[in-house]
Amino acid sequence: MSYKVSLIKTAIKLTPFKLFFWLANFKLKGVAEVQAFNFDIDNRTLSASTLLYGEPEAINVSVENFAIIASEHGYQFKLEHASSNKPWLNNLLAKITGKAWDIPVPKQYQAEMALVAELFAPKSEQ
Repeated sequence: MSYKVSLIKTAIKLTPFKLFFWLANFKLKGVAEVQAFNFDIDNRTLSASTLLYGEPEAINVSVENFAIIASEHGYQFKLEHASSNKPWLNNLLAKITGKAWDIPVPKQYQAEMALVAELFAPKSEQ
């Protein structure tokens, strides 16, 4: 693992959740409110609860084991498991989990994408 990736992981872990909630809810004002958020970069898990404006019940989403795969052909995003408390969202998530999705990367962002791919490399490659 490069020093840049170590530094980014540390910054993510040290980011106060209150700052994240304030920024997310400021940007989503009138659209949604983030009620809960947990991101574990080491275990590749993310869970979030968001209440859409005017809706009576929050949408809860849980994502597990995601990675960016680098190859000589480019980059792909793979999500192993995702679930929600909404049936329609579970149906949508079922269509994207377990598959590798190509990530188009403009030439000017190749260096940044290489860093992101290292940060989110599959667990066995770290």
